[in-house]
Amino acid sequence: MKPLFVQIKCELGEAYNVADRLIEGIGETAEIYSTSGAFDLLVKFHLTDDQSIGEFVNRKLHRIPGIRDTYTLMAYRLFVPDRPEKIDESDFRKRRG
Repeated sequence: MKPLFVQIKCELGEAYNVADRLIEGIGETAEIYSTSGAFDLLVKFHLTDDQSIGEFVNRKLHRIPGIRDTYTLMAYRLFVPDRPEKIDESDFRKRRG
């Protein structure tokens, strides 16, 4: 399985609808984050080793209504910190004070 990250710029007011469409219509969708900046969504997809990234983006992703632009990032290696427990958002708030 190969991870693929795609930043998505949506038509105005369509980010949540696009996220819903990705969850409902594309089985390779693993995670979706709403973001600030030039793009509205950051999406992680899990593709099988035999899937073409170009065909996936052009034939599946670009056909989702509400998507205006995409920027594709390929990941090569995952680095995971060794932590005894899961850290959630509340832990970061406590550390900031």
